[in-house]
Amino acid sequence: MSRIVWKALFWAILAIPGLAMIWQFSHNDMLAMDMLHPSGEMSIRLMILAMLAGPLSEFFGLNRFFRAWLAIRRNLGVAAFGYAILHLAFYFLDMPDVAAVLDELGIAGIWTGWLALALMIPPASISFDKAMRRLGRKWKMIQRLVYAALIISLVHWLLLDWDWWPAFIHLAPLMIAWGLRWSSARRKASLLRSI
Repeated sequence: MSRIVWKALFWAILAIPGLAMIWQFSHNDMLAMDMLHPSGEMSIRLMILAMLAGPLSEFFGLNRFFRAWLAIRRNLGVAAFGYAILHLAFYFLDMPDVAAVLDELGIAGIWTGWLALALMIPPASISFDKAMRRLGRKWKMIQRLVYAALIISLVHWLLLDWDWWPAFIHLAPLMIAWGLRWSSARRKASLLRSI
C-alpha cells in the first residue's frame, strides 16, 4: 500500500470516534453536554499518545515500532487539536447564546480550557513538513507549547470534574516515560563522566 493510502486510512481511524460523537448528537441520542467529556478526553489521550513516542524511543532505542510511532506523532497532535475543536463546538451547542459563553469566561474551569486551546493553535498550525523546514529550530520550540497545553487541559478537566483519578491515570504513562527518559539521561551522563 502506498504511503498516501496508509495516511488516509490512519486519518479515517482517528476520525471514527469523532464521527460517532457527531452521529449520536445529530440523531438526538445524546445532548451536546454529554459529548463534552468524551471529546475533551479524546483530545487529551491523543496529545499524550503523541508525547509518549519521544521519551519511550529514547529509552528503549529506535526500532521499527518506535520509528513508525514517531512518524505519526504529528498526525496524533493535529488530531488532538481537532478533537479540542470538536469539544469547543459541543460547548457552543450546549450554551444558549454567546452571552452565556462570555458570562462563563471568569470561571477557572472554563478559561483554562480556552487557554489550553489557544496554546494548541500554534503547534497545530505548523505541523507540516514545509513549516518544519522553514522554521528550523524554532519549529521544535513552538511544538513544545503542547506540554503547557496538556497540563492546562488536565487542570481544566480537574476543575470541572473534580475526579482526580481519571486525569492522573491518563497522565501516568507520560510521567513514567519522562521518568525513564530522565533516568536514562542520568545513566548516560554518569557513564561519560567515568570515561
